[in-house]
Amino acid sequence: MYAVIATGGKQYLVKTGDVLKIEKLPVDEGSKVVFDKVLLTANDDGTGVKVGQPYVEGVTVEATLEKQGKERTLRVEKFKRKVRYHKVHGQRQRYSLVKIV
Repeated sequence: MYAVIATGGKQYLVKTGDVLKIEKLPVDEGSKVVFDKVLLTANDDGTGVKVGQPYVEGVTVEATLEKQGKERTLRVEKFKRKVRYHKVHGQRQRYSLVKIV
């Protein structure tokens, strides 16, 4: 069985056993996470499709939070020629690694 869930402003197609890197969740490592915004569910062979309006009623997806972390540094540079202006700063996006149960 697979499902489409919405979290962190994005949508993910998930199956049992999948490991996802999503936006950081305010949960401790090793604890359970329940996603209740399920947009679609279906069987592996494509039958039994349920589409929500906008969410499927009474369906949740459970996961365990395996790790919290930060991505590699993303360098952002602003530059204007002929005026000797440049500005550089870095940003590290925070993420959560979850395993679908």
